[in-house]
Amino acid sequence: MKDEHTRRAGDLPLGVFDPAPVGVAVFSGADHRLIYMNDAYQKIVGERPFGSPAREAFHDITQERFFTLLDQVRETGKAVSLKEIPFEYRDHRPAGRKRHISAGVSRISPEKGEYGVMITAVEVMDQAESARLGASVAAERDRFLHRYQSLIQLEGQEIWVSDPRGEVIEPCPGWHRFTGQPWESRENGWLDAVHPDDREPTVVAWRKAVERLDRWDYVYRVKTLDDTYRHVRERAVPVVEGGEVVEWVGTFTDVEQEWQEERRRALLDRAAAATADLGSLDEVLRTLADVIVPALADVCAIFLLPEFECESIRLPFVAERLISVARTGIPPKVGPQTIDEERDFVTVIRTRLPILRGFPKGEPLPGSVPPGAENYFARAQGNSVAMVPVIVDGAVAAVVAAGRYGEREKLDPDDVDLMGRMLAHAHVHLSNAMRFQRTQCMALALQNYLLPDPPRVPRLEIAARYRASASSAEIGGDWYDSFVRPDGSTVLTIGDVAGHDLAAAVTMSQLRNMLRGLAMDRQEPPGDILRRVDVATELLDGEGTATCVLAHLEAPDSGGWSLHYSVAGHPPPLLVTHEGEARFLEGAANPLLGTGCDVSRSSSVAVLPARSTLLLYTDGLVEVPGEHLDVGLERLRRGSATLACEPLDHFCDRLLQLPVAYKDDIAMIAVRLPGI
Repeated sequence: MKDEHTRRAGDLPLGVFDPAPVGVAVFSGADHRLIYMNDAYQKIVGERPFGSPAREAFHDITQERFFTLLDQVRETGKAVSLKEIPFEYRDHRPAGRKRHISAGVSRISPEKGEYGVMITAVEVMDQAESARLGASVAAERDRFLHRYQSLIQLEGQEIWVSDPRGEVIEPCPGWHRFTGQPWESRENGWLDAVHPDDREPTVVAWRKAVERLDRWDYVYRVKTLDDTYRHVRERAVPVVEGGEVVEWVGTFTDVEQEWQEERRRALLDRAAAATADLGSLDEVLRTLADVIVPALADVCAIFLLPEFECESIRLPFVAERLISVARTGIPPKVGPQTIDEERDFVTVIRTRLPILRGFPKGEPLPGSVPPGAENYFARAQGNSVAMVPVIVDGAVAAVVAAGRYGEREKLDPDDVDLMGRMLAHAHVHLSNAMRFQRTQCMALALQNYLLPDPPRVPRLEIAARYRASASSAEIGGDWYDSFVRPDGSTVLTIGDVAGHDLAAAVTMSQLRNMLRGLAMDRQEPPGDILRRVDVATELLDGEGTATCVLAHLEAPDSGGWSLHYSVAGHPPPLLVTHEGEARFLEGAANPLLGTGCDVSRSSSVAVLPARSTLLLYTDGLVEVPGEHLDVGLERLRRGSATLACEPLDHFCDRLLQLPVAYKDDIAMIAVRLPGI
């Protein structure tokens, strides 16, 4: 019983019988080799050599018929009960003393599928005591057999036993060795050693298993002797006698290494899968941050770096904090951060190596936390921070900064290594996203260059906006324009050339310039000008089509402002009064440009109230895939009505926040009329 090999039978730890109030001995094989005795059995028969056949180990106290009985039970599997069996010590003290035991003998399968025998025994002094204890011995034998059979279903290192209600009733030396929590202090509860975040879910899971009589298999964190937390797996099964649960038998095993490996694989797979189908850099980085928090950290920020010439880093420079995610509370704000001093953030970029810092709660080391986060880490009681470079196509493109706070364990080197592996797993997607963003920035810069600033017109406010598609890095065919004619009227145009590539952008630029030239000094109605443009498009691109709205706004001689307009296959202009009424100007609807039909085009005139807002826009503002266009138009109408009294710039910016998919470019131009 002293050596570990004597305490196990196959995968079963026989130490479960150590605290039993009756003697338990286990024999294995045809020669009945002794492989286990508990303290109670040893007190009856004295010390015996483990591994020896029963005939050798017990020759001095047992008659031959007893060994024959062991053979019989092992071969037939039929249990036997013995009452008041006399035996006498010969070689062991006290020699010559007559003693009696009552015992139960049962067959078991302790190791390698080889049958063995288990004996449960209690010493009795006289016949009356034998009668009284006989039933108890049989009951104890049956209970141990049930416990043994239940434990065969479990694998583990340490054994514990609870009553039917789930309360631990026997000392568990393994728990004491693991946690330092002695049996004598059990009134404090085993939950004192469980991680605070795991206590409630562990109790709930255990109570459910007890109520439902289900096999229990659960992993949670336990505080060890060195004040660190490790994951343990507990498994338990009920021991049932006569249809009633008499106890629960369980094991607990240190599975920290397995848990860490499983978490590592799961997070790496999750990071790779989550970023696989994303296009924009913002989406890829946000998804990575969402994987890091809360699995690895409590807060995560990702900084996008400028492209340093020749890899030289000169202070100061500006890093854009694109992402901030926190487990609880409000994360640090996103936005540009000026780095004007040497700190860990700069060292990570220079060396291309991660940095890990630990510190007392709420007392970050100078220069150790991400730029602009010093006060945040102090308020949040931060205890550690790690910064990892994101290397894309050979250059440090970003820095991921993650931290933990409060009572959570500090970040360790394994956590930092795992973050680096996650970024490496997502490298292809990060690289694609970085290229996409750079191309999109170039396309947007070219688009903005092609689109003019609105003119300054006395008494009028004019604002324009352009937002590129979130899913395309190509230059688009959306445009807007506004200029003042020699007669003082203000021309407004907006349009969209079919396609989303350089050819569409070239056609857009040609069409816009042509429209500006034709509308500059002609007094014709807008429909007639669009007819001329339609004819000209045949010369530009016989297969291309475009939509357009052409309007000119005339100041009043008396009464309100008048709008002369014509629509070529484009969403209708929207008029929003200062009082919050919004309606579409649905007159002068004509076919789109480039259809090859040289037909006359109608024009219409609308009187615009004082302080009203006129909005021209492209279909990206109202179209959502799978949704009817009328739904998007109504969403725009209602949203604009609620913004009727907002400043014009705010009016435009808020419209860009409407819930649309941004699968297409958006262009808009808005005019706010003066009061009377």
